[in-house]
Amino acid sequence: MHLSDGHVHTEWSWDAAAGSMERSCARAVELGLPSIAFTEHVDFTAWLIAPEVTAENGPFDAAWAGPDGRFRPPLLEAPGYLACVQRCREQFPGLRIVSGAELGEPHWHEQQVKALLGAGSFDRVLGSVHSVAADEPWMVDHHLFDRIEPGELIRAYLAEALSLVSSSAPFAVLAHIDYPVRYWPAWAGRFDAAAYEDEYRAVLGVLARSGRALEVNTKVPLPAVIVRWWYEAGGDAVVFGSDAHEPAVIARGFSDAAAMVEAAGFHAGRYREDFWRRSIPY
Repeated sequence: MHLSDGHVHTEWSWDAAAGSMERSCARAVELGLPSIAFTEHVDFTAWLIAPEVTAENGPFDAAWAGPDGRFRPPLLEAPGYLACVQRCREQFPGLRIVSGAELGEPHWHEQQVKALLGAGSFDRVLGSVHSVAADEPWMVDHHLFDRIEPGELIRAYLAEALSLVSSSAPFAVLAHIDYPVRYWPAWAGRFDAAAYEDEYRAVLGVLARSGRALEVNTKVPLPAVIVRWWYEAGGDAVVFGSDAHEPAVIARGFSDAAAMVEAAGFHAGRYREDFWRRSIPY
């Protein structure tokens, strides 16, 4: 395995109960990865959560929901996290370990994000959208598809992603542009990215002009056409991310993802840990 995993969560993320930075490093070494980025969740958004969500088994602790019915996840304990990164760097000297954060809706939380990034050293910052409707934010999950028509939800999500990439929020990589597809309901039929081509192209065009990179998140296969649109938009760089919340799934699906990205016109950099870059026609 010669690809780097640029999106991994450990015990320092509020929703990764099975995570372990040390075991993730050991797994990366076992797979032959040159580098791994621990991009822990930083979520300042207070989500409206349906009662059935907190009643289920999973990462949503009902105690984190306030009397207003909003879900407030614990914030990243940055000093402890960064100390753990340093210990792992000493323990695994042959593995390039990248510190990082995944900022949820950073364009909504300018001051909190500024305070976090100013207090610690983060090598890689991902920008992500997990919500729709900033005034009454709902987390995107399978329950939300029961409340909002699927096509409407995809368009609302991409509209928020467009707001994010149009902002000056301090992130270098757009994470999981296809996030809602993880929860796409079977009753809605096969997801067809082409039905939302204009919306995807709008996000990708602004992202390319901002100089940021696009993540190919492999939790679910990213439609190949989206990577082609990224190339056509002038996008320069691609990052692979498993979005692993436990060591066993680090670098999942990377071989297929690499073949798809290469077919779209992007290739590995000079060093194995580099971002993949677009081919320049001569």
